[in-house]
Amino acid sequence: MAFDVAAVRACYPALADGYAYLDGAAGTQVPTAVIEAVSRAQATGLGNSGGAFPASERADQITAECRAALAALTGGDPAGVVLGPHMTTLTYRLASALAKDWKPGEEVVVSRLDHDANVRPWVQAAQRAGVVVRWAEVDPESGELPADQYGELICDRTRLVAVTAASNVIGTRPDVAAITAAAHAVGAVSYVDGVHATPHVPVDVHALGADFYATSAYKWSGPHVGAVVADPALLGRLRPDKLVPSPDSVPERFELGTLPFASLAGVTAAVHHLAGLAGSPEATLRDRVLASMTAVQRYEQGLFGVLLAGLDSIPQVHSYGRAASRTATAYFTLAGRTPAGVARHLAERKINVWHGHNYAWELTGLLGIRDAGSAVRAGLVHYNDASDVHRLLAAVAECG
Repeated sequence: MAFDVAAVRACYPALADGYAYLDGAAGTQVPTAVIEAVSRAQATGLGNSGGAFPASERADQITAECRAALAALTGGDPAGVVLGPHMTTLTYRLASALAKDWKPGEEVVVSRLDHDANVRPWVQAAQRAGVVVRWAEVDPESGELPADQYGELICDRTRLVAVTAASNVIGTRPDVAAITAAAHAVGAVSYVDGVHATPHVPVDVHALGADFYATSAYKWSGPHVGAVVADPALLGRLRPDKLVPSPDSVPERFELGTLPFASLAGVTAAVHHLAGLAGSPEATLRDRVLASMTAVQRYEQGLFGVLLAGLDSIPQVHSYGRAASRTATAYFTLAGRTPAGVARHLAERKINVWHGHNYAWELTGLLGIRDAGSAVRAGLVHYNDASDVHRLLAAVAECG
């Protein structure tokens, strides 16, 4: 069955404003179903968790449904879904909890491909604990993160390996399963940043070998809510800093303060929206998610081929990243123009893109572009269509 992008676009009221939304890598628009779910939760009446009255019971039900939906999205266990404001905050929380058991001379491995949110929390925790930080390097020409280097980086002193499932600027999808297998072979745990991968590909945390898998709903048509999906037994071995009277159960012990219940209802609606993009409505939510995200990946990659070919045809354009497996994310510069200038030119033509390092701090430094404003990022998601791509290409060519 062909991917019906026109029907998908009709679900997103924001797309009616005439802009080409190619800024999805920084945050997507939301469909009507999500807007209505958040509004309905607020209108029905909510109380704080754990009360004896219906408004509180509704909050607890919304939370449970959100955990179940995130588990269906990622292939995880609802009892291991930690909720929070965003991936960065949750990663700092987990880093602090994990580092309590680290000893001087032990090691962690991070990569220069990653968003800084999956680098700095580990580097800073390692510095406090006297732990050695080892770096996995990126091939600057291809944008690949070779998995074979981890055989030399990981040893019996390694406690944690942090790696992205997809680069948020050049789209590279490294061989995460091979990397996490190397970590597990020495008893280390893996922390996988799935923020950029989740909107573009089917996710299976077990196939990835992710002991912790982080994602943010606002990158896949949901509200600003983050989550880390982990094995409940693994979470049970960690003792995060928390208030004395707050719950000591898993996963609640990692959730500081009151959850945003109405937004959680929106997260559940976003998962169901993704699940409804393709596949049989009679299947389980997990199976519908897998079918839909497989269709999304196929659709986006076809459109991305047009985008890449078009950028390559413009002599002044230089694109970064040529990995064999990547998301539909283009990162490029234009000779004679600053990235900020290109972004302003496109904005004047009602085309939304991002420019700058986009928190890919190590990667943009490695590429030698960070101090000059880095590059322009145009990312495709499932609601983008051919007209968005052609508008971008025409405007970039005009800018040159």
